Amino acid sequence: MQPLKLIGKFFYGLGIAGIGSLQFIYPGFRPVLLPVPPEATQNLNFLVYLSGAVLVFAGLLIAFTQKVKTISLLLGLLLLLFFVAGHLPNRLANNPGILGAWTDALKILALSGGAFIVSKLYPDNKGNGFVRTLEKLAPYGKYFFATMLIIFGIDHFLYADFVKTIVPTWIPGHLFWTYFAGAALIASGLAIVLNFKPRVIGLLLGTMLFIWLIILHIPRAMVAPITDNGNEWTSVFQCLAFSGMSILYPYSQLKQSQVDDV
Repeated sequence: MQPLKLIGKFFYGLGIAGIGSLQFIYPGFRPVLLPVPPEATQNLNFLVYLSGAVLVFAGLLIAFTQKVKTISLLLGLLLLLFFVAGHLPNRLANNPGILGAWTDALKILALSGGAFIVSKLYPDNKGNGFVRTLEKLAPYGKYFFATMLIIFGIDHFLYADFVKTIVPTWIPGHLFWTYFAGAALIASGLAIVLNFKPRVIGLLLGTMLFIWLIILHIPRAMVAPITDNGNEWTSVFQCLAFSGMSILYPYSQLKQSQVDDV
């Protein structure tokens, strides 16, 4: 595989494994996985650790091994079930009209899309019928990712007063960068939906997200108080995964023979 594809796969896999590892460090499910308060999971620690172990295992396989089509499809299904059975009912029952409240639900949907994007880098599965059926979901992976990008971009305009406070203090023009980032996210999401210049868009988006990882998410995680409960570190691994997905997206739109050649 071309170096960029290896980097994208490594970023996504490490991001998933990182999210899973946090379930062994902090109490309860990571909010991006399931919207269950930590105090409500005291009798569910087995499920917390099990889901964490599954994510670590799947993420490391994706990051470091080849021919991970089946594990990617199964991971995509698992994360999609977290969205459908966990986040979606909760969001529809609690202020569904508040766009900002959908943040974690959209992130898990996008991460599910990332697993399906990874699966498209490999030949069609000739084995288990159930796994072959899952392949029908793979083309929707990019739309799951694009949905998050577009809505997050809109959030930058709707909640600009809050978003601008996240921009590092040493960078001037906080409001400008808030609007710029929002426009970039919306444009990227629309480009992915329309399959417009996928290689250029994927590389630019992946670079932008990686820059955010370095100058925004990692510094915030390093100074986060213990009461943060690991949420900032979760954002670090999410951003890493999203950067990897951006890099991989263009290759997922190629025919298999083209994927093998580039």
